[in-house]
Amino acid sequence: MNRVYDIVVLGGGIHGAACAQAAAAKNYSVLLLEKNKQPGMATSSASSKLIHGGLRYLETGQFKLVYECLRERRYLLRNAPHLVHLEKFFIPVYSSTRRRPWQILTGLLIYSCLSGKPFKITGKKNWPALDGLKQAGLQAVFQYWDAQTDDCKLTRAVMASAQSLGAEVITQARFESSVYQNSEHIISWRTDQQHSVKAKVIINCTGPWVNQSLAKISPAVSPLPMELVLGTHIVIDRSLQQGMYYLESPADGRAVFVMPWQGKTLIGTTEVSFKDSPDNIAPPASDIAYLLDVYQHYFDGALEPEDIKQAFAGCRVLPADGHSAFQKPRETIIYEAPQAVFSIYGGKLTAHRATAENVMKRLAEYLSPRQARADTRHLKLPVIP
Repeated sequence: MNRVYDIVVLGGGIHGAACAQAAAAKNYSVLLLEKNKQPGMATSSASSKLIHGGLRYLETGQFKLVYECLRERRYLLRNAPHLVHLEKFFIPVYSSTRRRPWQILTGLLIYSCLSGKPFKITGKKNWPALDGLKQAGLQAVFQYWDAQTDDCKLTRAVMASAQSLGAEVITQARFESSVYQNSEHIISWRTDQQHSVKAKVIINCTGPWVNQSLAKISPAVSPLPMELVLGTHIVIDRSLQQGMYYLESPADGRAVFVMPWQGKTLIGTTEVSFKDSPDNIAPPASDIAYLLDVYQHYFDGALEPEDIKQAFAGCRVLPADGHSAFQKPRETIIYEAPQAVFSIYGGKLTAHRATAENVMKRLAEYLSPRQARADTRHLKLPVIP
């Protein structure tokens, strides 16, 4: 236990990888511990695969979040064009749609101003070409631009970037405990044997396990109250040729995306409260049925159970504030404990770099400044096989 790191990062999802990258770019010594065989195998591989500003967040007044995500989308399109690419998104409006055309038009005007990307109204003569979208009751179709990625490959690319800057990464490493004394953490973890190191700062990026990780730190850290919200996706044996579809669930008005994905169609996501352990995350049958109903409500062609090729789920970490999942704020919470522990609650795939930079600003008081090695706004991400 001779090695003393500036920072130990817990968790190798997108935010752990981004924090390791940001720390190494600022010339800090950093060790990342990930419990799985490779980074990005848990929550960061169960997203909607989107790099987007979050058009629907305008509805709840989260303008700052939308602006931040659109800025980060620009960086990713420039720094990782092999991983992040623009796609057409279509919003159909029917006579039964809860949000009226003028409301969607207003949102797209704001979104276009923030993103610098235009939108348009798709002419009626082009509607029949929209991948079997049902025409009965269709009043308008809007088209705008957002981006798609492979979330797992993106996480691995950010991690590879961190390692190229000097970050050390250990996988299949289970964090067991940390004791804070004399302004240092003594951190223990297990692979096939017991290990320990010292660090000045811990960054807890363990997603749905964030409070479980805090419980292993001494002196005790009081966790933030949080709610786990389960999001399910399904992949069906259908193909889309024209682009992505941003749909309104006929059951509850929630936003659901229908997207091309690896030659098939990805549909998601749901939002239901999850009370079980994050070790037991699985897509419930009710969520799968909900997503199938959304697809069949909007597209021609009946689906059979064998048309579902994959179903997966992940958990978002949202504040326990009494609001419904849709109404909860999505801004990332960086929680600082007196023991030099910084925990990330929530966080968006799109804004991972910005979140990591904010963490670096917050922990600066614990570490001596260094001559930076790189600026993450301009780092090109490597190609991942």
